[in-house]
Amino acid sequence: MANVGAVISSIRNIMRQDRGISGDAQRLEQLGWMLFLKIMDDKDQELEITKDDYVSVIPEKFQWRSWATDAEGITGDELLEFIDSNAQDNKGLFATLRELTSIANPKRAAIVKEVFEGSNNYMKSGYEMRKVINKLNEVDFNNSEDKHIFGDIYESILVELRDAGNKGEYYTPRAVTQLMTQMINPKLGEKVLDPAAGTGGFLTAAIDHVRENYVHTVEDEHQLQKSITGWEFKPVAYVLGLTNLILHEMDIPDYHYMDSLKKEYNSIGAKDRVDVILANPPFGASIADGVETNFPATFRCKESADLFVILMLQLLKPKGRWAIVLPDGSITGDGVKARIRQKLLTDCNLNTIIRLPQSTFFPATVSTNLLFFEKGSKTKDIWYYEHKLPEGQKSYSKTKPIQFSEFRPIIDWWNNRKESDVAWKVNVNDLKGWDLDIKNPNTQIEEIAYSSEETLIALKSSFETSKNIISELETLLK
Repeated sequence: MANVGAVISSIRNIMRQDRGISGDAQRLEQLGWMLFLKIMDDKDQELEITKDDYVSVIPEKFQWRSWATDAEGITGDELLEFIDSNAQDNKGLFATLRELTSIANPKRAAIVKEVFEGSNNYMKSGYEMRKVINKLNEVDFNNSEDKHIFGDIYESILVELRDAGNKGEYYTPRAVTQLMTQMINPKLGEKVLDPAAGTGGFLTAAIDHVRENYVHTVEDEHQLQKSITGWEFKPVAYVLGLTNLILHEMDIPDYHYMDSLKKEYNSIGAKDRVDVILANPPFGASIADGVETNFPATFRCKESADLFVILMLQLLKPKGRWAIVLPDGSITGDGVKARIRQKLLTDCNLNTIIRLPQSTFFPATVSTNLLFFEKGSKTKDIWYYEHKLPEGQKSYSKTKPIQFSEFRPIIDWWNNRKESDVAWKVNVNDLKGWDLDIKNPNTQIEEIAYSSEETLIALKSSFETSKNIISELETLLK
């Protein structure tokens, strides 16, 4: 069995030697499509054994097993030509897979085509590329132990992507996705959507939750396969998310490379609506020109998170449940922001807001909140819960991220709610301008005890300062 951590570390070092790769974002895109191709082939080989007449949608010449598994196989310029060639009589891997079709399995072919349309081969050295390929071959994705370890390594790749990306938009800590999923409790047969799916963290959390609690038969598994949907618009995040879903045994992931905000708002009807939404919409991200005109005039704005909120409300069935991550900037403010919150609180029961420490989404230092809704009834009372840092810890960091075990008090409190020094209830009629940024009213102001001597020194200092100000004023008046 491979030491998966060492494999990924070696790949990182090899790619740094290649002059074609500039920075972490390109390295991760490169690793993304190579991982995808290997994992697809490992899955294809598994399906060839378990399903009668199964044939891979990838032409034999370009299947990973045909050109990549021999450690002494093609390398150097020959390998680069095999990957990059655009010649009509000798199309390379990218040119072929970008035009891929399949009559037998059109959906699987469309997934492969979509991945390669949005990816690039940045490596300029076929020798360095061969070293990366040989390293990837040390991991067997059909070996359950390798796959389990790779899940953790995959998480570390996503953290790297977050650090290479912008404002933490790619990545929600696993502890947070787990908590939100557990509290919303998606059930077998319910359609689950993440319209800002990134690398698939919420969707894989939902898959694990449903499998663990509700899947008991082959029919149950078939039902689960049809009930998980994601949309993502960043090419690298899309490829990694797709690969993540394939690793989670989704045969043909219902995962689409698209800009959710361009989805025709007024065309969303009953057939498009879902039972559960779990999401961390990008905040502070730029939106495509004119996208806001897709939304009702009263809710048009340039803030991506606010537009996602209106979109998600439209995408949810009556009695549907949703949990989302929102920054402080989206739960306060007037104008459009207030109108969006008014609609939310009128169309949904916002039952809980969990306030997280500022460093939860490290390296982004934005104060964030987890909001839990049910659609179809007005909000009356909102419960707030302030999650505090572990004792003795000043902030979350790369080496000390938030842990799921820290949420145990919230889980215990959830079904038996009482006010405390971290939990309080607010009636919707007490909100001013639909402002949800309600600070903890139970926070104690720490009293500092001074000795008599310290008090005397402070008074003397204050007296001297006052005397000086009076003296200056007298001079000015003269």
